Amino acid sequence: MNRPNLCIVIADGEHARFVAPAPKKAFHTRQSLDSPAAHQKTSDLGTERPPRSMESATGTRHALTPKHDLHELEKEKFARRVAREIDEACARHDFDGFVLVAPVGTLQEIRDALGAGAAAKLAGELRKDLVKVPDHALAPHLGEWALP
Repeated sequence: MNRPNLCIVIADGEHARFVAPAPKKAFHTRQSLDSPAAHQKTSDLGTERPPRSMESATGTRHALTPKHDLHELEKEKFARRVAREIDEACARHDFDGFVLVAPVGTLQEIRDALGAGAAAKLAGELRKDLVKVPDHALAPHLGEWALP
């Protein structure tokens, strides 16, 4: 599928790139997003230690396991941010269609958070983590969407 105004969104839980196909099967990054929590320790995201509970029979204190992994919550929040960026780009008519490239969990979270207008322009999906692959090395992975 060769479209002159196609956007390829490459994302994971902490980074995203909006890539455009260029002539001669090349790709060019137009925009990058990074999660503010990408390189933070868990202690920087919230409480460092889990809460404590008192044993009723002996008076011994035990740590409670946290109900949510703070890093996972930040990744979900970032996926919603990427979906908002796609929605906004769709509203500006920045592209005719887009391809979403992400690991399975992130891909699903972004797709679920898309507005109806953007979801209708989803031209394809690729379940791979290509965030760290430089532009010049994307062609073997994204050749189906490359310009001749």
